[in-house]
Formats: sequence, C-alpha cells, structure tokens
Amino acid sequence: MAGYILLTLALILAAITLLGKVPVHDWWVRACEFPRVQIASLALIIFILSPFAGDWFIWVLLISAVVLVVQVYRILPWTPLWPHQVLPMEPGHENRCFTLMVANVLTPNRNSDDLIRQVREYQPDILLTLESDKWWEARLDEAFGDWPCIVRVPLDNLYGMHLYSRLPLEEAEVKYLIQDDIPSIHGWLRLDDNERIRFHAVHPRPPAPSESEESLWRDAELLLVGKEVSESGVPAVVAGDLNDVAWSRTTRLFCRVSGMLDPRRGRGMFSTFHAEHWFLRWPLDHVFTTKHFTVDDIRRLNYFGSDHFPILVTLCYRPSRADEHETPEADAEEEQEARETIREGKTREQET
Repeated sequence: MAGYILLTLALILAAITLLGKVPVHDWWVRACEFPRVQIASLALIIFILSPFAGDWFIWVLLISAVVLVVQVYRILPWTPLWPHQVLPMEPGHENRCFTLMVANVLTPNRNSDDLIRQVREYQPDILLTLESDKWWEARLDEAFGDWPCIVRVPLDNLYGMHLYSRLPLEEAEVKYLIQDDIPSIHGWLRLDDNERIRFHAVHPRPPAPSESEESLWRDAELLLVGKEVSESGVPAVVAGDLNDVAWSRTTRLFCRVSGMLDPRRGRGMFSTFHAEHWFLRWPLDHVFTTKHFTVDDIRRLNYFGSDHFPILVTLCYRPSRADEHETPEADAEEEQEARETIREGKTREQET
C-alpha cells in the first residue's frame, strides 16, 4: 500500500511539473508554476521515503529525483547560492541611492497603523500601495499627505493604487494599458543629482477562478511595459504586485523582452505572499531595474494585516557600471510571442 501511495504522489508532482511548462494561458496551468518550493520539498520527502515503496522503489526514486532536480534548477537563482544579477552598491555613492517600498494593503484590511509605522521607521523615498481604496487613501494622506508628489487612484475593485514620493515625480500618468478597470502609474523620477529615471507601477489582474480564467491579460500588460522599457532604452524601474512569481515563464519572458534585471537573484526569494500561511508563500511583489542600477539593500518587512508583506528595496543609480551587468535578451521567437500576446490581450474580451 505504501508503495502505491508514494508512486501516486510522485506521479502527481511530476504531472504538475510538466504542466508548468505547457505554453498556454489557462489559469490552472499557470498556477502550476507558483508552488515550486513546495513541490520541491514534497519531492525531497518522497525521495527520502522511496525505500519504503517496495517493488516501486526505483520508479518512486527516479520520478521524485527528476521532479526535485527540475524544481531546484528553476528556483536556485533566487537563493544566495546564485551569483547576484544586480551588483551590490560600492561605498561612497549613497547620495545616488533611493529607497522604494511596495505594499499590497489588501482592501478590507483596516490595520493602517502598522503599515504607517513601518513607513516612518524605514523612511522610503517612494511608497507604492496596491489595493488601496478611499478608506486607505484617507489614512495614507493623513500620514503622508505632505509628501511633495502624490498620485491617487482609489478604487474598490482591488486594483486601486497610490504613489507617494519624496523625489520629484514628473509627467506622471495613470494608464489603463490592457483592461479599462486595471490602472498603472507611469512617470519620471528626478534624482538628487538631477538625473531622471522612468518609473512604472503595475498591478495586473491575476489568473484565478474568481478573477480571470486565463493569464493572457496579466501577461499582455507585463510584456507591454517590458516592450516600452526596451524600446525607450532609458534607465527604468518597474515595481508592483505582478500576480506572478519571479521564476514563472511569463516573468522570465518579461525580463528578456525588457532587458530588466531582478535584484533578488542571488540574494533570496523574499516571498511576500501569503503573509498568513508560511507553507504557501512565493514572491509576488517585485522591483525590476535596467542595468543602470546597483543594490544597497533589499528586505521583506513585517506583517500588518494584509495577505502580502511589504518589500523594501534601496537602489543606487550607477550608469557607469551598466556594462558590468549581463542583460537578458529575447530571441526572435520570444519577441514574436510577446507581440502576439500583447495583440491578443488588447483585442480579446475577457471571459470569467
């Protein structure tokens, strides 16, 4: 009996692993990419228990080993065992640094005090909140309404966002790139040395039964922003709750299409969701940069009642070190895939 149970579990993990590689937009297929750490952990347990599988020992051992290798291969870059993709800041350039805090507040969460306390403790130059409605806007304005630059998009559909900046924010626009109820914020941040960098704040709709039967519209929004970053060629930062994990097929394609780098690679996962379930966590809140930046600090902050932890990243604008970074590049097939996804996302009406 134990042998059949272990074999069945190993086959289920193998099927989920294979499904994650299928290039379709169905939500339940894309969801297979999220729990790679959990799948790897279960595969390791089954691998250790394989001697108890009796006649099925070899099969259980081999299947669980293959699953474990595939999953570890995919998540290993987001551990300290991997080289840094974004170089660390060197001393003496602190005046070229700025700190960005991203916090998905969870609209019905009313524990604003703990978030405000953390903002005051860490003193970010830029605060981006997601899922913030009118109630959250009133609390945030009460605490940070004196910041010089504020963009408010209060919505009660779980896609509101607010951007508070101590740095000058120029030509700020709220856009609805793919869907008319999903906003994003775009503008130029002017740094202390008068340099300007492009800033994009995004929160696309997730592929989930209650939200969207497919990941198409999420993927299209991310890739559209990625194409803009690539075509502009200017220093840029993309931040927000991408409703996608760092190692997913779409996020990796976004990085290759945009040429952007992930500061977490080589430093850790900094999993921000789900804040209340330690066994179901993955990195959903992201900060990506072009090659013009180095990293001084990155950390996950404390629980404040949301289903997301805030994340805090300190970046330094160092264009002279751009050539030291290895920038990801998309091949012709991937560029074509991105164009087709964007086109379909713009033209096909969502069905839920």
